[in-house]
Amino acid sequence: MSEVMIDAGDGGRFSAYVAKPKVTPAGGLVVIQEIFGVNAVMREQCDWYASQGFLAVCPDLFWRQQPGIQLTDKTEAEWNKAFALMNGMDQDKAVEDLKAALSWVRGQDGCTGKAGSVGYCLGGRLAFMMATRSDADANVGYYGVGLEGLLGEAGNIGKPLLLHIAENDKFSSPEKRDAVVAGLKDNKWVTAKVYPGMDHAFARPGGEHYDQDAADEANRLTVEFFRTHLA
Repeated sequence: MSEVMIDAGDGGRFSAYVAKPKVTPAGGLVVIQEIFGVNAVMREQCDWYASQGFLAVCPDLFWRQQPGIQLTDKTEAEWNKAFALMNGMDQDKAVEDLKAALSWVRGQDGCTGKAGSVGYCLGGRLAFMMATRSDADANVGYYGVGLEGLLGEAGNIGKPLLLHIAENDKFSSPEKRDAVVAGLKDNKWVTAKVYPGMDHAFARPGGEHYDQDAADEANRLTVEFFRTHLA
């Protein structure tokens, strides 16, 4: 487990946490942060993906505003800071940074050359954007918010995309959820799974809405998905 620096496409460099599997070469994964930065939760997520046989890299997407952000979901002040950073983010540039991380991981000796992305919360939205704007081999989004506003890009999806959707996501609405499911149902590349009764971040260990059964199911499907498409 280590930290590396990756060159951004428009100049500058950003840090990224890397977790390596025991057996290489392996498929690469760009793990996309929540609104709390590359914190302990995201690093542990990378470690877990490495334990499942993937070369995982989690880039710092807040570097253009403030490098090295590590917040938790435990205090109101941290939530306020996290939302401010999210609102201050240029998501188009964030996708370019993710593409740079994707290129970086594909170029590592320990990577097979196949690589995808998996994101949570803000990262779930960005994983959808990776599916529409990058050549990632497969993408997974956990409870991405505002996807209904991105449906106009769905025609660009040409690689497998798996979406884990919380039925009762407090940052969305039943109407928006249904619009996403309906808007993607005829796309052969997309699998959208709705988790009954679940709220936002149901897969974040230690989070307010963490549900182990739903998280285990989503994580199992994610690993199977990547083993299939990054093999």
